[in-house]
Amino acid sequence: MVFGNALIGLREGLEAALVVSILVAFLVKADRRGSLPWVWLGVLVAVALSAAFGWLITFTQHQMTFEQKEVFGGSMSLIAVAFVTGMIFWMRRAARTISTELRGKLGTALEVGPWAVAVMAFLAVGREGLETATLFYSAAQGSASGTSRPLIGFLVGIAVAVVLAFALYKGALRINLGRFFTITGALLIFVAAGVLAYGLHDLQEGGVLPGLHTLAFDLSGPMPEDSWYGALLKGVFNYSAQTTVLQAIAWIVYIAVVLPLFLRKRKAPVKKQEQPAVAATAQR
Repeated sequence: MVFGNALIGLREGLEAALVVSILVAFLVKADRRGSLPWVWLGVLVAVALSAAFGWLITFTQHQMTFEQKEVFGGSMSLIAVAFVTGMIFWMRRAARTISTELRGKLGTALEVGPWAVAVMAFLAVGREGLETATLFYSAAQGSASGTSRPLIGFLVGIAVAVVLAFALYKGALRINLGRFFTITGALLIFVAAGVLAYGLHDLQEGGVLPGLHTLAFDLSGPMPEDSWYGALLKGVFNYSAQTTVLQAIAWIVYIAVVLPLFLRKRKAPVKKQEQPAVAATAQR
């Protein structure tokens, strides 16, 4: 699951890093460098909370029976799918206006006081951190136990995101963020579909959902998961050689519904035309 986790780290990490770079740039340009430590305080607290949340859900899972682990993991996967679906649509909508909105909120926070700046930075980064912890946990469940590949992929994605955000902040790199989030969002839809299918399989193994032994297909022979191409498909799309009917239906329905909605072009808002002055005069 290296690719999937790297994509999650890149996408979520870039969002959080962009938020921080926008806040820092605003304070620097406004000659309010004295408020920078409060921004970093909010960021550090948000990162610590996200790490603690990730540890909590991992520790909680280790204290459960097999059935409880499957139900817990499946539930977390469904929550992660909800997070990533909302995230990609939100970023698609907000990519062009996020800078203006954040600067406006930070300006208001500066008027309130330094703690308000710290709280704003905490909320802006904390939401991304909690989503990232949930997504990473759910995506990592589909990998082989004991392997460090999910963590490596995730850290690589985070590192690339930080470098990109720093380059954007310094003006050394200019990319179309709307296009970037569209491409990564489309790829994440396939990752989310795999997480959804895997989560449903967990719930089937936990006895919550039926159909565990009703397979849509069994490709263990021609396309085993331990082959290089099976491992590649598993890493990118969370491929399972033995896929139940419920998993297959959920994967297809999710892609068929979410992908077209995400890729459809948004209609530009229709501006109201001003009434001609002649018509206004005639009505007097």
